[in-house]
Amino acid sequence: MEKNFDPKSMQDAMRIANSEAGQRLLATLQAQNADALNTAMQNAASGDYSKVRDSLSAMLASPQVQALLEQLKGQNDE
Repeated sequence: MEKNFDPKSMQDAMRIANSEAGQRLLATLQAQNADALNTAMQNAASGDYSKVRDSLSAMLASPQVQALLEQLKGQNDE
């Protein structure tokens, strides 16, 4: 199980999650598969990021999600 806690990374993740694009991404993922998203969030809370990746991989492949991820990437690069 991958377990790494970096307060700076957590702050960055929260900033991204609270952004407009982050909120749209969350809403899109919830609409696609709320159960898989909830499982991923539980795995993240326990620090098992490999299971998070497994839970979300199919949903992250959708064109709509990819577009939102590109927006988030642009925000994070600024």
